[in-house]
This record gives sequence, C-alpha cells and structure tokens, in this order.
Amino acid sequence: MKPPSILVLGRQEIDSLLDLESVVESQRAAFVGLADGTAQLAPRVLLSGPADGSVAFSYTARLSAETGPVCKFGSVNPANRIAGLPSVSALILVLDAKTGRPRSMLDGEAITTARTPAASVVAALALARPGSHIVAVLGCGTQGRAHARALAHSLPVAEVRMWSPRPEERERVAAELASELGTKVIAAGTASDAVGGAGIVVTATTSSEPVLRADWIEAGTTVLGVGSFAPDRREVGDDLMRRADAVVVDHLDTALAQAGPIVHAVSSGALTAQRIISLGEVLTGSRPGRASDRDIIFYNSVGLGIQDAAAARLVLDRAEARGLGTRIQL
Repeated sequence: MKPPSILVLGRQEIDSLLDLESVVESQRAAFVGLADGTAQLAPRVLLSGPADGSVAFSYTARLSAETGPVCKFGSVNPANRIAGLPSVSALILVLDAKTGRPRSMLDGEAITTARTPAASVVAALALARPGSHIVAVLGCGTQGRAHARALAHSLPVAEVRMWSPRPEERERVAAELASELGTKVIAAGTASDAVGGAGIVVTATTSSEPVLRADWIEAGTTVLGVGSFAPDRREVGDDLMRRADAVVVDHLDTALAQAGPIVHAVSSGALTAQRIISLGEVLTGSRPGRASDRDIIFYNSVGLGIQDAAAARLVLDRAEARGLGTRIQL
C-alpha cells in the first residue's frame, strides 16, 4: 500500500494563509483550552548549546482530543543576527488525529512569528488599561517588529516607540515601520525614554540581564515580556515583580520552571507562586487580571506548544481547503 503523503508548507505559503484577526482568535482558543482542560500540553524541553547562548527546544501539544498532536523542534541562536540569519529556526510536525501518521510539516519560524505577537494582542486586550495609546517596544528584532505591527493594528495606538542598543538598527526599523503602518513611530534614544508614559511596554530581547527598570514606568502600565523564554533569560528584574499589582503568565507550571524573571523572583522571595495568574484564568473569568486603571500588570510569555498547535491547525485547514503546499512521500 502506498503510504499517505505529507503536506509541506513553507514561509510564503503560511504567510499567505494567515491574517492577524484569525491568529489572535486561535491563540485565545488555545489559552481558554488550557484553562478549561480541553487542551493537552507536554512539558517543554530545552537543550543548552555552546557558549554563544543558543538553546534547542521541543514543544508538544494537542489542542483537543479531536485534533492531531503537534510538535515543534527548533533552536534559538542569538549570534545568527551577526551573519544576517534569523535567530529562531524551527520545524513543526502535525500528526493525523486518528491514525497518528504524519500529516504535515510546516515552517516553524513562520508559525512562531505569527502566533507570538497574536498571543500578546490577546494579553493586551485582556490586561491593558483602556486608552493605552502609546506602545514602547524594547528590541528591534523579528519579534519586536512583529509586536509593533500587531499591536498597532489591533489597538487604538497613536504612537510606537522602538528601542535597541544599536542606534542604526532602531533608526532603520522605526523608519520602516512608520512607512508601513502609517502610524507615528519613533526611535527612542534610551530604553527609559521609550517606556516613559507608555501604556504598553513590550520586551522582545534575548537578554540575560534586565533591560527594563520598574521605576521607569508609570502607574497603569502593562508590560508584555516575550523574550525570557528560558531560566537564563531575564528581561525584567525583581523590582518589577515587587511593584506589579498582578503577574500573569501563559502557563503556570512552565513559567515556574522556565521563565527567567519568574524563576528568579520566586527563588529570591520577590514573588510567590500564589500571586501568579495564568492568562487562561483571566480569559475565562476565574481570576481577575487588572483591578484598576492604576494597576501595573506584568505578563510573561515563554511560548507554548499549544499556541503552535492552534496556529498550525488554522494554517493546515486553510491550506488543504485551497490546495496549497507541496505533497511528499517519505
């Protein structure tokens, strides 16, 4: 018997199949599924690499009993930027829900680039103070740019401030985004200049040392941390953990084990596990997020396999319906 074929989808095909609104809804469904027990999420695997800070990872999840398991295997290599290469590389494998046979292989970088800022939009809509018109983004890499685009399209943003420790990079990225978005985008000279008065602050770096100080931000600010995906990455410090009125994470067990700011703050006593809220709990109404307009909220995302499963399902359903992709035999 001839084995079933596998559908292979590359970056351009995936990009053509996705729109921000649909990806946002897929991410909302993923977090709600975690909260209500519908979704299944295996522990993340992280394998440290050489001294250049590279980390290999494996995420496995199932959106529901009726959908196929999804696994993403890839690596984060910060030094790639020097060579002009993406810092994140990954492949996603989707198995058939009934037979368990490989069904599709997708460009994991494209899925990650789409689902990460979409999840941050979900968090911002649930946690940010109404009237947050200024967004500051610390980090001008792939995710920094993607977050600026996603938030500017999804919220009533009047101004975006981009910061990077490299002046030429922040100037170039700010100019490109201003032309693309039709929104005021400025290159901030310092990180503190970027975040002052901003209602939403995004940290999208791979820094092992805090790039944001709590005394730089004002009451009512929501901080979305997306770069601290491992215990040794720590974009924000204990000062923000102490000052935050609510600390929200994408998944409690994963954050306690692998989110650098959370791991450090719990270890130092700056934060207790009991204070931490999952985004799914906020979305389902089982626990509150923001209690007042003056609350400072910190949201930490390490990135979860269930997010990949939700986005991959959206892509695969649309690709098969439109006849896109390349079929191969193993």
